[in-house]
Amino acid sequence: MENIRNFSIIAHVDHGKSTLADRMLEMTGTIEKRKMVPQILDSMELERERGITIKMQPVRMKYKNYILNMIDTPGHIDFSYEVSRALKAVDGSLLLVDATQGVQAQTLSTLNMARESGLRIIPVISKIDSSLARVKETKAEVARLLNCQPKDILEVSGKTGKGVEALLNAIIKKVPPPSPAEAGFGGQVRLNHAKEGFRALVFDFKYSTHRGVIVFARVMSGKVSGNEQLIFKVSKEKFTSIEVGIFSPDEVPVDVLSAGEIGYIVTGVKNSGVASVGDTVANITDTLPPLTGYQAPRPVVWASVYPENQNDFVSLKQSLGKLKLSDWSFTFEEESSGALGRGFRCGFLGMLHLEIITERLRREFNLDLVVTMPTITYEVLYKNGKKETIYSPSQFPDEGLLSEVREPWVLCTIITPVQYLSNIMPLLYEHEAELGESESFGEGRTRLSLQMPLRELMRNFFDKLKSVSSGFASVSYEIEEMRKTDIVRLDILVADEVLPAFSRVVSRRIVEQEAKSAVEKLHAMLPRQMFVMKIQAKALGRIISSRTVSAFSKDVTQHMYGGDITRKMKLREKQKKGKKKMKARGKMNIPQDVFLKMMRN
Repeated sequence: MENIRNFSIIAHVDHGKSTLADRMLEMTGTIEKRKMVPQILDSMELERERGITIKMQPVRMKYKNYILNMIDTPGHIDFSYEVSRALKAVDGSLLLVDATQGVQAQTLSTLNMARESGLRIIPVISKIDSSLARVKETKAEVARLLNCQPKDILEVSGKTGKGVEALLNAIIKKVPPPSPAEAGFGGQVRLNHAKEGFRALVFDFKYSTHRGVIVFARVMSGKVSGNEQLIFKVSKEKFTSIEVGIFSPDEVPVDVLSAGEIGYIVTGVKNSGVASVGDTVANITDTLPPLTGYQAPRPVVWASVYPENQNDFVSLKQSLGKLKLSDWSFTFEEESSGALGRGFRCGFLGMLHLEIITERLRREFNLDLVVTMPTITYEVLYKNGKKETIYSPSQFPDEGLLSEVREPWVLCTIITPVQYLSNIMPLLYEHEAELGESESFGEGRTRLSLQMPLRELMRNFFDKLKSVSSGFASVSYEIEEMRKTDIVRLDILVADEVLPAFSRVVSRRIVEQEAKSAVEKLHAMLPRQMFVMKIQAKALGRIISSRTVSAFSKDVTQHMYGGDITRKMKLREKQKKGKKKMKARGKMNIPQDVFLKMMRN
């Protein structure tokens, strides 16, 4: 155990974590140079497309007779639960800060998580090779943040490899080896590992059709090999280990995983619901309570997901179960809708998280989906005294029945260059923010603390902030208390039929603006039909906005030349009656991409 170092890389999004990981893998010989590709740990197709890390990825390296177990983590705020799980499995963390951008809002959030986990933190400045690098200023910001000396902050370039060797040596020197009395686990692991039975903390999963559930675990005591009788302590599910191994970065079988190591266990269990993140895997004879694991994730955005074809309902249910093994931060439960049939109400950690999960369902499981407009949780109090929690806009009761509605608020931190403050202030007013303290943060930058409704944060606030600040402002947030609010339900009707997937809850002060915007967007996206079709927005018991989609027209008399005009009139009258009947009976089949575009907007 003295020669093991377990650490993670944490940073704001796009600060160079994956590129630095590439150079470390290359320098330690974990991956041959000829096999090296950029961002090799980002194995998911979506990660490469978007240029972001979505899933944490463990990998084992060997350097100077030391075993270095690294976990690369996402940087976007929507995947912070991934980061928190990774931090529980390691003993130290590299805090990476981009020399061209300096400390950002998410840097502060991930740093707080690392501190709460009691980890040894190594500050590192990345992208020092860039012509835009502000190395001296960035080191001063980090030094103030960590209360350390600028000379203690390492400088690296993931692109050129400069400083990476010094970083590897610093990891060996500064990250402590796994402790016999594992910190952060309630002292439940006793001091003598050699005499203890096998116990491991589960921090991630993967599902294989042939091998069942594959557990990613940090071994806390004892050792494990293949063909051993084990148990999940929480679910009490027993199984026999088929294979154990390490990540290099592909799965490589080994004979034994010992205390302090990070690896995987192939369980052979085909039921995806038998284990959970934070569970403890132990010998079947183990009598100790489970290790202290993770707090359950708290979804902040909700949306309902339905199969386009109801025959795919079972496939959707199985796919959600398998996907949850690789992303424990979303939740789902069955629900039904009169218009859309059977589906699932799902909870996510943010808008990007919602979009990634639904896109993975489409790509990895070949499902055609209908996704409703995202919303948040509301607490409603009826005039008769009854209380209820609402997760879906279509469930929102009529205004006449309500006494009070409460919604969650968030505490936000924004870090921005001073010159963009004049652009940001009107945006804060537009989104009902209450500005708190502001302070100078580094050279020419300001940190703003503010409170705002979570509903407004999810109303495209991130993109608007990036737009008004030319991409230089960053934001992080945490959920606070529930507050009283004044909101109404806005329904969208197509061909006089309410579409639950497009219903939303909006502030009363902007209901007309939102109604017009939704109708205009839908009008631009919906294909024309054989009958005239109205698109309407309804709220407060009346139609607020309306547009008409004209029908395809066909000249039913084009084959006729000359003759009695009454023959043509009869054909046109017949066409007119047919159009009227079609309008009365016709139903609009909305293409799948329209739902996705409306959700993004």
